[in-house]
Formats: sequence, C-alpha cells, structure tokens
Amino acid sequence: MVSFVDEVRLFVKAGHGGNGCVSVRREKFKPLAGPDGGNGGDGGDIVLVADPQVTTLLNYHGRPHRTSPNGQPGMGDNRSGSTGEAVELPVPIGTVVKDEHGVELADLDAAGMRFVVAPGGQGGLGNAALSTTKRKAPGFALLGTPGFEGEVTLELKTIADVALVGFPSAGKSSLIAAMSAARPKIADYPFTTLHPNLGVVQAGDHRFTVADVPGLIEGASEGRGLGLDFLRHVERCSALLHVLDCATLEPGRDPISDLDVILGELGAYPVPEGQVPLLDRPQLVALNKVDVPEARDLADLVRPELEARGYRVFDISTVSHEGLRQLGFALGELVDHERRAAAAEPAAPRIILRPKAVDEVDFVVRAEGGSYGTIYRVLGVKPERWVAQTDFTNDEAVGYLADRLAKLGVEDALVRAGAVAGSTVVIGPGSGVVFDWEPTLTSTAELITAPRGTDIRLDDNRRQTRAERKSEYHERMDAKAEARAELEREREAGIWADDEEIHE
Repeated sequence: MVSFVDEVRLFVKAGHGGNGCVSVRREKFKPLAGPDGGNGGDGGDIVLVADPQVTTLLNYHGRPHRTSPNGQPGMGDNRSGSTGEAVELPVPIGTVVKDEHGVELADLDAAGMRFVVAPGGQGGLGNAALSTTKRKAPGFALLGTPGFEGEVTLELKTIADVALVGFPSAGKSSLIAAMSAARPKIADYPFTTLHPNLGVVQAGDHRFTVADVPGLIEGASEGRGLGLDFLRHVERCSALLHVLDCATLEPGRDPISDLDVILGELGAYPVPEGQVPLLDRPQLVALNKVDVPEARDLADLVRPELEARGYRVFDISTVSHEGLRQLGFALGELVDHERRAAAAEPAAPRIILRPKAVDEVDFVVRAEGGSYGTIYRVLGVKPERWVAQTDFTNDEAVGYLADRLAKLGVEDALVRAGAVAGSTVVIGPGSGVVFDWEPTLTSTAELITAPRGTDIRLDDNRRQTRAERKSEYHERMDAKAEARAELEREREAGIWADDEEIHE
C-alpha cells in the first residue's frame, strides 16, 4: 500500500465566469427606465497552500482531478452573480510546482505560502455596466471567460536539518530509528527504504530533524537506481551525515571507496541557483556496525584517513547504541551553528505582487500560409479575451467587438500585414475564431440608431454606383424587348390566333 508520494500530476479546472445579464428596468409610469442587467460573478480559483501538518502528496495520488465552482450569471435589477468559492489544496512545505513543460512556477518552501495554480474565469459585464451617454440601452452583455484548465506537476523536496546519505543497507534506517521515534521499514536486503523518512532528534537542548534518504549507488546523479528521485530530498538539508558500512561483505567495497562514490554523486547533482552546493555544506562521518569485531578493526584502520580529509568521525552501532549520544550532540551543535548563520544573513526580500504593466503592443498580427491560402492570425490577451466574451448570435455584440478591435488598432495592423477585404482572419491560437475580414466596419456604433440587439452595419445596404444602375437598366430594357419579340413570334406562328382565323 502506498503511504508516501513525493511527485504527482495534478489536473486542475478552475470555474468559469458567469455571463452578464441583458435587462431593461420596467416600473409604473416608466415602461423603459433604462438597462439594469447585473454583472456575472468570477469563477473560483484553485490555490495551493503550504501546510506544515501535511507531509505527503498522497491525497492527490488517488484524486488527481480538482475543480472549483463557476461564477453565477448576473440578474436584473442590477444584481450581480455570486463569485465561485476558491478551493484551497494543502501541500507539504517544500513542494515545487511545475507546468506541463517542466518549467518551475512556484516553490512553496515556507509555511503559509499560497500560489494560485488555476485562476478562475472573469465574469461578464451586464448591459447596465456597458451603457454610456451615447449607447444608453445596450441590447447585449458580455459572456464570462473560461477558467484555467490544464496539468501541473507537484514535486516534494523534503525539508530537514540533517540528511543521512550512504549506500543501500548501510544502516541509515536503523540509525534514524535508534535516534528518534521514527519507525521506518528495516530489512536485510538493499533498497528497503523507497521513500524518505523523517525523525525528530532531541539531544540535550538541541532539537533537529533528520531525513533518512534512500540508498545511493554509483550513477545516481544520472538517474540510475532512482537516484534523481532520492537526491532531490537532499537539496533542502543544511548538513549531511555520511553513514558508512564497516561490515559489508560485498567484494571491492570499503568505507573509503563508498565515501568517494557518494561524494562524486553529490558533486555531480546540480542544485537550483542560489543554493549552496551539496559538497560545500557541513558534513560528518559515522562508521556504522562497530558492534561487529571485524567492523571495529576496519573503522580503526580508516579513521585516520578520514580525519586527515577534515571530517569529524564517529564510531556508532545502531544495535548497541554505542556512540549515538556523542553523534546526536555533534549534529545538534552543527545545526544550531547553521541556524545562527542563517539568521544573521539579510532577510530575503518580500515577494510583492503588483498588477502587470500594460505592454505597448497589446497584440501581434502574423501572416500564415496554408493549403487554403494565407490567413492572418491575431494573438494577444485583449483580442482573445474580447472574442471569448462576445455572443456571436447577437449582431450588436458583434458590432461592439468590431469597435473594440478597431480602437485597439487591429484593422490598421491587418492592412499593414497585407490583408484585403475578404481575407481570412483568425483570432487566437489553434482553430480560434475564424471570419472573413470586412474593413468597412468602422467605429461609429454610438452614432447609429438601430433596434436593440441589431447592428445595421452588418446588413447589406451598399449603395449602387452609377455604372451598376446603368447596367441594370439596360438589362431590364433588353429583357422587355426580348419578351415582346417572343410574343410576336408566337403570334406569327398562330399560337395566339382567334377561332375565326382558325376556321378560315
């Protein structure tokens, strides 16, 4: 049964925004008292919250799909729709959020940190909010935009003070069980530990956490033996304790060679920018299993070489608990020193969220060739959002969209890109919204009087030219002359002769 999960794929779907309302106020003696359609409510957000009470991502392993409620549509009498309630998802401290392409979005490394992983859709404006002094009674409203829908990856990097590193079956799980109240799985075969185990150690006045990192082998920094999954749990630890097996029976292995292999893998593992490399962090060495006579002799043999390298070396036994008290005090002093050094450093600058500045270029027009000819694609936050808010079954709403695009400068950009009347224009990525461009739609909606919900600019009311009228007149005269000639031919053929002419 899975009890610890440190990486999951989470599928999130934020709530959609509610549609705006089209309504006209009616009351006694005021049958048309003006628009009073309310705005739609925003969709609910999906928020990740770093919770110190959560230690695993297991809750999202079985339920990877999470959604938030939609915003409600607006109503008459200037009543706005309710906003969808935000959904908060607690995650362990140390969770890294990445998008579907592996780009890091957030690092929740402190308790209480919040990250909106899926923002809800924006509610549409009602016709009351769209009314102006020139457009006093709009017959349309804006639709709500869809919320974010996609996939993110949650990756847990364990946060502890000390990481126990070493070869498989070196006794790391036994050590954390002997020094703390943690009860990891212990067996006499390699790779017994498949996930990190955390334990709290109390040594006098020192209190710190220890992480039992699963065993490392040669090539772990390149992914061998799930090494990358194991090494990422060492990133957040401030100190390292090398647990070396002095009683191994494998040929070609000894504490010095094991330490060299582990150091090579730790040095080859790239840590994120701004963090201290793994080999530059404080390190201690524990020679384990000295309760075995041959192991004690080997520990006495390799201790001078390890001390010559600058390591503090401790002989320990997880069976007899020999040396564990001295090791605990040494680790506690090391952790306290690191904590004081970290407190003396300048505090990290607070992350201040400010509204995004409006770019000078709100959109781009790109000519794309295809089997059906050249199309002109319009990409930009504003055009794409405006298209999503437009009800294309309402002519007035389509005219309002044309006005917004023209004021933004889309038509001028299309002309510069080489578009002509009748060119295919797509707004948005992929299939988007496709239409045939007609540059005659100008921003004159406020000066045009038409029934609500209609836009006479979309009607075919083009005035005929003089040449067209002259051609139509000649065609009509030719048709009449042809009709008269046909009647004369029928009369000469006797079709229209009367009864007396037939008898004669």
